[in-house]
Amino acid sequence: MSTGRFGVRAGVTDWAIAVGVAATLLVTGLSGQRSAAYLDLLGYALLAAGGLGLVARRRAPVLVLAVTGLCAVGYQAAGFDVPAVAYLFAVYAAVRAGHRTVTVAASAIMLAALPLAALASGLHDTGEAFAQARGALELAWLIAAGAAGEALRQAERRADEAERTREETARHRAAEERLHIARELHDSLTHQISVIKVQAEVAVHVARKRGEPVPQALLAIREAGREATRELRATLEALRDDNTTPPYGLDHVPELVERARTTGLDATLTIEGQRHDVPAAVDRTVYRIIQESLTNIARHSAAATASVRIDYRPDALAIRIDDDGRATPDAAPVPGVGLLGMNERVTALGGRLRAEPRDEGGFTVQAELPVDRTS
Repeated sequence: MSTGRFGVRAGVTDWAIAVGVAATLLVTGLSGQRSAAYLDLLGYALLAAGGLGLVARRRAPVLVLAVTGLCAVGYQAAGFDVPAVAYLFAVYAAVRAGHRTVTVAASAIMLAALPLAALASGLHDTGEAFAQARGALELAWLIAAGAAGEALRQAERRADEAERTREETARHRAAEERLHIARELHDSLTHQISVIKVQAEVAVHVARKRGEPVPQALLAIREAGREATRELRATLEALRDDNTTPPYGLDHVPELVERARTTGLDATLTIEGQRHDVPAAVDRTVYRIIQESLTNIARHSAAATASVRIDYRPDALAIRIDDDGRATPDAAPVPGVGLLGMNERVTALGGRLRAEPRDEGGFTVQAELPVDRTS
C-alpha cells in the first residue's frame, strides 16, 4: 500500500515539475526577441516538448536526455535564446540513474551543437554565437546538475547497502536464536524422551521373554517414544538449518492414521479430489493439524471411531477430522495449547480453522488452507 502511495506521489511530482519547466520555458521564450517570426510556432512546440518530456525522466532517463537536448538545440536554431533548463533536469535524472558515461557524451555534443544552432538562427558573429550558447547552457550549471545526481545516487546506494546489512544482521540473530533453542531442546528433552523409549523397549522385551501378553498401552508408549525421538531430531535439524525441510507432511498422514489404530481407535482416512503439489508450509501444517487432532482424540475424547478427510481443491486444501467422543454441543471446548497452535499455523497461511463439538456428538476439526499453484 505504501508503495502505491509513493508511486502516486512521484507521478504527481513528475508532472508538476514537467509542467512548471515547460511553462517557464514558454514564458521566457515569449519575452525574448527572435530573428525569424515564421519559426515561432516550431520554437514554442520545442519549448513545451522539452519541458513536458521530463515527466518520463524516472522511467526512461536516457531517452529524456536525448529529447530535451534535441529540443534545446532546435529552439536555439529557431531563434529562441532560452536557457536549456529542461536539459539540466534530464542530466540530473540520467546521472542519478547511473548513466554517467552517456550523460557526459551527450553533454559534450550539446556544448558543441548549441553554438552551431545559434549560428543557424541567423547570428553571423561567431563570438556572439558562442556567448549565446554559453548563456543557454553554462558549464557550471551542467557540472552542478551532474554532481547533484551523482550525490543522490551514492546516497541511495549507501541506504540500500545499509538496509541489506540490517537484513543480514537480523538473519544472523535469528540463526543464533534457532541454535540456542536447539541446544535447549536437546538438553531438556532428549534425555527424558530417551529414558521413556528405553524403559518402554525394556518392558516390552521382558514381557515377551516371559511369554506374557504385552499391554496395548505399552506398545503405544514405545511407538510414541520412537516417534518423539524422530520428530525431535527433525526439529533440531530444522532449527540448526532453516533451509532443511522437516520430512513430515501429507505423505506421512497414512502412518498417523495407522498409528492411531494401534491405540484401539477405529480410524479411517479418505482422500478426495485430484492430488497436486502444495507449498511446503501447507504440507507441514496439514500433517501437524491431523497429528494434534488424533492425539487429542486418543487422550481426551474417549472416542471409538475417528475419520480423517483430505480434500484437494483447485485453490485450497481442506481437511476435516471427526470423532464420536464425549464432547457435546452444549459444552464449549476450552482451547488448549494444541488448538491455539493449530489456529496460529492456519492463520499464518491465510486459512480458516473451525474446532468445535458436533451436533450429533463428538468433536470436529476443520481447516481450509489456500494453495497458490502458480508459485
